[in-house]
Amino acid sequence: MSGEALRGEEMHEAPPATNSKKNQKQKHGKDAAVQGTNDSSVVSKVSAAAQGYFQDDLLQYFVCKVSRRAPLINRGYYVRWQAVDHCVKQFLRVTGSCARRQILCLGAGFDSLYFRLYAEGALERVVVFEVDFPDVARRKAALISGNDCLRDSLLELDLLAQTGPVYVRSAQYNLLGVDVRNEREAEGVLSAAGLQWDRPTLVLSEVVLTYMETEWSDAVIGWAAGILPQALFVMYEQIRPDDPFGRVMQNHFLKLNSKIHALCQYPNTSAQSQRFLQKGWEKCVCLDMNQFYFNLLSQDERERVEKMEPFDEFEEWHQKCSHYFILTASKGSLTSPALLIPPNESLVPLMVPELESFSLAVWPLPGAPWVEMVGMASSVLEPGLLLLSGGFGRGGRHTAATALIRGKTGWTCATVELDGDKGVRLYHALTSVPGWGAVVTGGRTSPLNPIDSVLKVTYCLNDQPDLKTVQLSVEKMVCTGQTPKPRWRHTATLLNHGGKNYIFVFGGRTEREQVLGDAHFLCLEDQHWTDVPLQGCFPAPRHSHSACAYRGGLVIFGGLGQGGVPLGDVILLKSTSTGFVWERLQLQPALVPRYSHTAHVIGENLVVVGGVWLQADGVPGVAVINLTTGGSIEVSIDTSPVPWPLMLHSFCSEVLDSEGAELVLIGGGGNCFSFGTHLNNHPVTLDLRPVLGH
Repeated sequence: MSGEALRGEEMHEAPPATNSKKNQKQKHGKDAAVQGTNDSSVVSKVSAAAQGYFQDDLLQYFVCKVSRRAPLINRGYYVRWQAVDHCVKQFLRVTGSCARRQILCLGAGFDSLYFRLYAEGALERVVVFEVDFPDVARRKAALISGNDCLRDSLLELDLLAQTGPVYVRSAQYNLLGVDVRNEREAEGVLSAAGLQWDRPTLVLSEVVLTYMETEWSDAVIGWAAGILPQALFVMYEQIRPDDPFGRVMQNHFLKLNSKIHALCQYPNTSAQSQRFLQKGWEKCVCLDMNQFYFNLLSQDERERVEKMEPFDEFEEWHQKCSHYFILTASKGSLTSPALLIPPNESLVPLMVPELESFSLAVWPLPGAPWVEMVGMASSVLEPGLLLLSGGFGRGGRHTAATALIRGKTGWTCATVELDGDKGVRLYHALTSVPGWGAVVTGGRTSPLNPIDSVLKVTYCLNDQPDLKTVQLSVEKMVCTGQTPKPRWRHTATLLNHGGKNYIFVFGGRTEREQVLGDAHFLCLEDQHWTDVPLQGCFPAPRHSHSACAYRGGLVIFGGLGQGGVPLGDVILLKSTSTGFVWERLQLQPALVPRYSHTAHVIGENLVVVGGVWLQADGVPGVAVINLTTGGSIEVSIDTSPVPWPLMLHSFCSEVLDSEGAELVLIGGGGNCFSFGTHLNNHPVTLDLRPVLGH
C-alpha cells in the first residue's frame, strides 16, 4: 500500500474504545438506518424488473413480495441499473483475456449482480466478493441458503462458512460481513477470502460511500487506489445538493437518519472527478444520469423504455437524473479502456449560461392565500383579478376554479366547485379573452385520458367599497369544424385576424404521441375550428413550451421536443394580409434549452421564468430576450427570502402591474422521485425592474 494510503488508514481506523456509549449507540442507529435503505432499494429494483424495464428474474428472491412502484420510481431504478450494468459489462469485456478477474461490491446489500451474471454465462474466470454490514450479510446468506435457485448458482459451496465474517464461500462468490471503514480489518477479511490484490478488479459502490462521513469515504477511495494496481472504480451517487430538488433530497435522507455526506464537499461531476484523481486514481469520467441516458443508451432502447408505462412526470424524471451520477475511475493501463466514453456529439451538450452579475429576488406575496398545486392554469381576467383552474395538490386532483382578488387590504380567494370534466384537468390552457372571461382548452385527468372539451368562463365582479366579490360561470362550448386531437401540455393564445378573435392551439402531447407539432385556430365568434393559412417553416413538435401574443402574432420559446430533448429556440408567428407566417429568431448568445417554464411579452422583451434544463448546473432563473435584436441575457433568482425550496416548474405566472415590472408566481413543484412530494405553498412575487431596464 502506498504511503498516502497508509496515512489514510492510520487516520481513519474504527473509532477508539474511549468513545462514549452514547456515541456508539448513535453510530449503530445510523448504520441500521443505512441498512434500511437497502431494503427499499431492492423492492424498487424488483418492481422495475417485474414491469420489464430490465431482465433480472433472480431479484425477486430477495424480497418478501413484489410490489409495484410508480412509473417515475421504475424509470429511476432502470437508469441506475443500466448504468451499473454498462460499466460492469465494459470491465468484463476489456479484461476478457485475463486469467482471473475480480468484482468487489461495497455495500452490496441484496443486489443480485452475481446471480444475474452467472445466469447470463458472463462469469468466466471471474470471482465476486460482496461486502456489507454483518447483519445484512447474515440476512442475505440465509436467503441464499434457503433458495434452491440461488444456491444452485454457487459452485463448490462451503456451507460451513456461514458464521462470519465470511457468510458464503464458493468458487466464484464470497459474501463477507465487514465494515469497510475499518480498512485493516476489511483488508484482512478480503485477503483471507481469496481476493488477489494484483488481479484486475472492479470496485463497485452503488449509493454506499455517501452514507459515510466524507473523510471516511475519501479514505476508502484512496485505499483502493493504493492497494489495487489494475482496477476500475464504479460509483453511483447523488450530486447537486443546493438547488431546490437537492434540498428536498437531503431532507429526505435526514428524516431517515441516513444523512448523505460527500455531495456537500463534492457537489458536481467535475468535483467528483477531481476527488478520485486526487486520491490516486489515474483517469476518471463522471456523467450525470441525463448525460448517460441520452448519450450512452441507444435511441431504440430509450423509445422502448418510454413506452413501458403511461408517464407524464418529465420534470421530476429529468431532475432526478441531474442529481445522480455514474463515475468510472481507472488505475493501470489494463482497465482504462473500460472508462465511460461519451460520444463526440451529444444530444444534450453541456452549456455554461452567461449569468449577469446581479440577481432577482422573490418574496412571498403579502396577504395571498396558500396555493399548493401543480399542473394548473392561470389567466388575468382584469387587473387585480386572477383566475386559477385545475391542477393537482395534496388532496388529489383539483375540481374547482379559484379567483384571487386583490383588494385594498390584500388578497382574497373565491372558489367555485365544477362538475365532471369542467374542473378535473391538469396541464391544460386557460386563455384570457378581454370583455367576458377566458377559454379552457385541453388537459388531462390521467396520462391515458386527455380531455377534448372546450370551456367558456365568464365572470361578474362586484366591487363593493369594503369587499370585492366575483361570480364565475363555466359552460361547455359547442364547437363545429374539424376538432384537434385531445391534448395537454400545449399552448392556446388569443390572436386577432380579419376582425375576428381566434384561440391558436399549438403543440402538446397525447396518450400515444409524445409530441405534437400541429396548429389549430378556434374562431370565438363562430365557435368553429377554422383553417387559417400558415406559411414558413413550422416549429419542431414540442410540449411544455410557452407561447405569448406579440404584435398581432405570437412568440414561442423552448419546450420538450422529440426524444425528450429540451429546445431553446425562439419562433415568431407574424400576421400577414392572408394569414400568418413562421419566422425563426436567432439568439445572441444562445440560451440553455428548457421547458416547463412560463413567459410574458413585456414591451419588446420576452421574459422567460424558471423551467427545467438538462445541460447546465443549477436551475433556470430569468431569461430576457429582445424580440427585435435577438439579444439575450440570463439572470439568476435569489430565493433566500423564501423559507421553502422554490421549485419553478409546473407553475403559473401572471403580470400584476401595467408596466410589467412585477410578476406573481403561483404553484409549482412535484413528486421528487422517492423523496416525497414538494409543492410551493404560497404565491411569490418577482421584481423585474432590474432586467427590463438592462
